[in-house]
This record gives sequence, structure tokens and C-alpha cells, in this order.
Amino acid sequence: MRLGRRDVPIEPAPAEDGAAPALRGDAPLVPAASIAGRALVTVIAIMTFLAALTAGAAMLVADASKGWSDQVSREATVQIRPAAGRDLDAEAAKVADILRGVSGVASVRVFSKTESERLLEPWLGSGLDLSELPVPRLLLIERAGGAQIDVAALRKLLAEKAPAASLDDHRLWLERLVAMARTAVILAMTIFALVLIAMGMAVAFATRGAMDGNRHIIEVLHFVGARDNYIAREFQRHFLILGARGGLIGGGAAILAFLFGGLATRWLGKAPSSDQIEALFGGFALGASGYAVILCIAISIAILTGIVSKLIVFRHLQRLQ
Repeated sequence: MRLGRRDVPIEPAPAEDGAAPALRGDAPLVPAASIAGRALVTVIAIMTFLAALTAGAAMLVADASKGWSDQVSREATVQIRPAAGRDLDAEAAKVADILRGVSGVASVRVFSKTESERLLEPWLGSGLDLSELPVPRLLLIERAGGAQIDVAALRKLLAEKAPAASLDDHRLWLERLVAMARTAVILAMTIFALVLIAMGMAVAFATRGAMDGNRHIIEVLHFVGARDNYIAREFQRHFLILGARGGLIGGGAAILAFLFGGLATRWLGKAPSSDQIEALFGGFALGASGYAVILCIAISIAILTGIVSKLIVFRHLQRLQ
């Protein structure tokens, strides 16, 4: 707003020696550029960046957990315990034949002795001679799409025909996996909410500071008949612009961070830790919907900034009545 556009103009008062410069008739109600405004843009950009990162991480974990759940729910394992005089290869072949005849089983894969020993390398290290250790033999069961296996009946069948075999349907692991993913998403959403609250408080303090710095102008406008909605709209427009700048800067930085993270994940695909990173966050790629969410967050933060400033101005003007 410029006072020169008011239908109740304010004449500039003569400045006395040593006094502050007189108010000009075309002076803006809220300075377009100031140190406080630039600081607020920086704060909003940081808050938007953190909020977008948190929301993006929650989406990545949620998508990855869905992939884990789908994969784990499609598979089950059978373990054959070694014992003296027991031919594990023959026992594994026998159990595989039993499993292939079970309704709902799409395929059965028998792990060889070498493959079973290789599964222990992440815990025991490589280069060890495991020939003397009682390494159990594993069979991987893959369920048919949409089919369900009667786990209780299958356990009973194995107990009767292959007592050395034990079935693990991964139910306990799946429950822990889902609980962990839900906890991570809830934690991310809590952080997201706290970031928004902190940003709202920063905008409120900035609005109060702007009003204190222009108190004499606001009081004059108020007492000469300017409507509260008119004054509040000028503050809202000012802070909406600041919020849009900070939101776009922070949202753009978050998008670049996720793009760089996806590129870094592909570049480090052969690193030892890449499997763990991919298991936790998938391919570290949000996709078009994820980037759209970040853009919506930036726009929402700009709108929230304008709304908060308008509410603070209204509350202040109500006290003047």
C-alpha cells in the first residue's frame, strides 16, 4: 500500500532538527525490502527445506516399506537342520517335492550348501571355512499371486513327513517391519508439524515487528477511518510475497537435494553400504508425485505466511478500538 493512494491522504509533517525524517505521502505501509524481511525469507526457506525433506523422507520410507511388505508376504522359508548321518541334499529334495504339491505355492528354490554358507557372510565375514559348522539348508517358497497358504496345515504336514524341517512364514518379521515403518512415518510427520509451528511463530514475530515499526502510520490510518481489512490485506500481501520467495527457495533446494541423492545412490551402487540405503529408501527417487508434494508444501507455506500475518494484524487492530 502507498499512502498516496489512500482516499484520506496524510500530509507530511515538517521535520525538526535532529528528528527522524518526516513521513512522505507515498511511503509504503510495509517496507518492500528490509533486513527483517530478508531474514524472514531466509527463515522460511530453511523451514520449507526441512519440511520438504521430512515429508519426502516419509514418502520414501512408506513406499519402501510397502515394497518390503509385498516381497516378504510373497515368500516363506523352510530350514532343514543338520544332524549326524542326515543327508541334507536328499532331505532338501524331499521337502521340495512336498512343498511343490501344496496349494498356493508357485515355486520352490533349494539353496545349495555354498549358497547357504554365503548367506552367513554379512555376519561372519568372508574367507572363512564353514565346512565344519552345522549350516542348515534353506528352501525358499514363493507364493502364487493372490494365493494364500494354510501355514498351520503346512507346518503339520512337514512335521509328519519331514520332522527336520521348520517353516518360517516371516510373519513376525513383517509385523516388526510394518511397525518400524509406521513409527518412522509418524516421527517424520511430527517433525513436519513442529517445523510448521516454528515457522508460524517466526512469521507472527516478524509481523509484530513490522507493525511496531509502523505503529504511528497504522494508528493514523485506523483513526481516520481506514478499514481493518484494508490494512490487514496490505500486510498479508507483503508477507505472502516473502513467504512465496522463501517457500520457492526452500522447496527448490529440497528438490535438488532429492535429485542429487538419487544420482549419488546410482553412482554409489557398488559401494558396500548401497544395499542398506536402497533397502531403507528404495531408489531414493520421489517420482513426479513426490516433487508435486514438495511444490504444494512450498505454496502452502506461502499461503500460511499470509494468513498468519493477517490474523496478527487483525488482533492488533482490535486492541486499538
